[in-house]
Amino acid sequence: MLKEMFEHQAELNRRIGFDPEELRKTFDPKKAGEWLNNYIAAASNELEELRDCTYWKHWCKEAKEGRRFELFDLQNARVEVIDLLFFWISMAQCLGLSAEDVLNLYKQKLAVNHARQTDGYSMSSKTEDDNKGIRI
Repeated sequence: MLKEMFEHQAELNRRIGFDPEELRKTFDPKKAGEWLNNYIAAASNELEELRDCTYWKHWCKEAKEGRRFELFDLQNARVEVIDLLFFWISMAQCLGLSAEDVLNLYKQKLAVNHARQTDGYSMSSKTEDDNKGIRI
């Protein structure tokens, strides 16, 4: 399914001028960075729209009633998460990642995250050293 989503997203991205398959063939860090930043900005906006589906403002009436962070627009929240998925796939494509690469990296990072939990993950002693072995 992930592969199918990547194919559909590549088709949509080509319509707006970004060809992830061409970038993968002849990687251009300037073009990749430009499109990556476009998608980061878009994803950031979608995160804000997702948060707006909750009563997150501490000063609002609902928060004062003890309903802060309550999800009040489930339908729109679901759509915003899908919008994030569009941009997430696009960002992965900007980095030259295929669906298979993503699954492979996910499994490697999952093992790291499990090890962190087993070892008593601590922010004060955390380093990124355990991520350095994760490779395509």
